[in-house]
Order: sequence, then structure tokens, then C-alpha cells
Amino acid sequence: MPLHDPVHAFVPYPEAEVPRAATGPLAGLDFGVKDLFDVAGYPTGGGHPVVLAMSGIKTRTAPTVQRLLEAGARFVGKTVTDELAFSMNGDNAHFGAPLNSAAPQRITGGSSSGSAAAVAAGLCDLALGTDTGGSVRAPASHCGLYGLRPTHGRVSLQGALDLAPSCDTCGWFSRDADTFDRVAEVLLGADARPLTQARLLWPQDVWALAEPAAVQALQPAADRVQALLGPATPVSVALEDFDAMYWHFRAIQGREAWQTDGPLIERHALVLGPGVAERFAWSRSVTDEQVLQARAFRQRFSSHLARLLGHDGVLLMPTMPDIAPLRAAGEASLEDYRNRAIRLLCIAGLAGLPQLSMPLARRDGAPLGLSLLAPAGSDRSLVALARQLSAHAG
Repeated sequence: MPLHDPVHAFVPYPEAEVPRAATGPLAGLDFGVKDLFDVAGYPTGGGHPVVLAMSGIKTRTAPTVQRLLEAGARFVGKTVTDELAFSMNGDNAHFGAPLNSAAPQRITGGSSSGSAAAVAAGLCDLALGTDTGGSVRAPASHCGLYGLRPTHGRVSLQGALDLAPSCDTCGWFSRDADTFDRVAEVLLGADARPLTQARLLWPQDVWALAEPAAVQALQPAADRVQALLGPATPVSVALEDFDAMYWHFRAIQGREAWQTDGPLIERHALVLGPGVAERFAWSRSVTDEQVLQARAFRQRFSSHLARLLGHDGVLLMPTMPDIAPLRAAGEASLEDYRNRAIRLLCIAGLAGLPQLSMPLARRDGAPLGLSLLAPAGSDRSLVALARQLSAHAG
């Protein structure tokens, strides 16, 4: 980890040598890795002391991390993750809360809190995170960063701790679109079906989920996007309603999270922090019938969204309902914000589609992300669009 870590983004592991290529497309860039990914010479703590105690020192590096090393990027440390990656606040009861240098009085968001904090503070150029329910997109919006939730399965999660495998994805952060594009070339490669010309869509029902002040703050950036790509056609995204989408997503995520971590929690009577303990307790109670209904809904929603997007449709939408909550906010207030946010974030999560958050707006001095969500497999095209938009940002 860096000797100077003023935002508490890195886990203070003893430093071990991690070899990298001397040259390559990412030469000259430093990167951090969320402490869910294995890096040879380091343990993998998963944000919990018991997981860390059981880990041992890893002898193999996760393939996605290895690709960055082989491209010439320099590993600088493992970053703090929310406990078992099952939170969106960025506050770990055991390892603390990384600081959001883009809005110091506000939370980073989680569970890729340390990765976002490290990049926002300039301690590294890019950092790997994971996104299950929003854990790249939320901190990207809160910390003023580019952040991608890729098409499900597009970027390897081999050698990383699971949360909910049918929802888990590997994304990353950077401060600028050019760096983000360089990383995309390495981790994504070319799209099988690139977006030759984006057809912008304006999801009216999604915009209605954001705070009016956030909508107002995002409007100039949305206008710039439309000036470059053409006017967005109004559409509706929700199937049934957002409450149904929220509960079905939570049932799938909860059942899989309990299958992943429940045996460990019960065997070792894990002490879990506020919010995380309640979410796992709820996850344990999810019934088989709820899961069956949720999986059937997921199939219907995925088909619905695929029809809506076609091969070239791109949703232009707020990443989060508002700027990051204040660090001083109570647990109940933070949980309310999280539940509101999931109604936006579960769109990509249910359908397994790529969503890219771009740092194009601010409100009350804090960053606010604007997102592009596109058809499966168009991740590289989304990143190219973001780079194009950044070049025209006013």
C-alpha cells in the first residue's frame, strides 16, 4: 500500500512484490485492487476479519488482475471493501470508512469504497471493483469517477470472492475517460456486436425516481449528450413497477448471498456490522417460492429490455437518485437511500446489461453521475461513447 494514504483506501497489508511487464498499453499507470481479488503474495480479506484469518497468503493472482499486470500497470495495493461486499455505504464496521475526497462530508458508497476513494484521491490511476447491486456505479457517481458495470460475465471474476454469482460483475474506476478507455482495451477487447450508431432513449419512469434537484443538476449534461448523439426518445423501462423489480432483484441477490456466505456466518457466528447483519438475516428468510417468482420475472424483464433496446438503443439515465448522503446520516437514512437507489440500479442487474456512469454533473459541490445503459456485449462501444462525450464536455 502507499506510504501516504490520507483517505484510508488501502488495507494495510505488508508489501509484497507483484511483478509486471516492463512495457505495454497500461505502462505508467498505477492500480489498486478491491480486497475480493486474489493477488499472489497477499491474503484476500473480503472485508471481514474471519475471512482474512482463513485466507492465507495467495499463490495465484486473479486472471483479471494479471491482465492489468501483463499490460504494464503497476499494482500498488489492495483496497478496502464493505463487509463481504454486501453494502452500498462504504463504511466497514471492522476496517473503517474510506474518505470521499471529491465530497469530504459525504460517503464514498460501497462496496468498492476503497477502490473509488483511492482513485478519487489520486493515489492510483485506476482500480478494480465489483458490482452486484451497484457497487461500482454508486461510488463512481458519489466520487466523481468513470465506472462500468460490464455485461454479466464479460470480465472474469475467477480468483475473486463471490457474493451473488448471477449478479456479480467486475468493473473499474478512473478519473478520466482516456485512462478508462485504455483499460477497456485490455479488459474488454472488441465488441462482438458494436454500437455503430447509438439511438438515445429517455426512460421517463427512471428519471422520476431521482430527486428533482438531481434531475435539474443533470439536465445540462443530458442536453450535451443529446446535442452530440441526437435527441432521446421517451420510453418506459419498468416491468410491472419498480417495487416489483426491487423485490425480485433482492430475492435473487439475497438467496445467492446466503448460499455464498451463510454457512460461514453460521459456522463461525460472524459478528456483522449495521445494515450488513440485517441484510443477511433477511436473505436467510427468502423462500423458494420467492426465488422461483423472481427468476421468472428476471427472464421476462430481460426480454422486455432487450426488445426495448434492440441492437442500438442506449438509455440515458441518472446513475443514482441523488448526490452521496452525508457521512453523519443515520443508519436508517442510509438504508432508505440504498433502497431507493436499488430501484435504479437493479435495471442493469436484473438484465445483465452494461451500464457506464460518467462524472458529468455536480450539485451542492458534490459529484453526480449520468449513465449510459446499452445492449448486452456493447461495453466497449459504451466506453468509446463516454470518451467522445468527455471530449465535448463543456
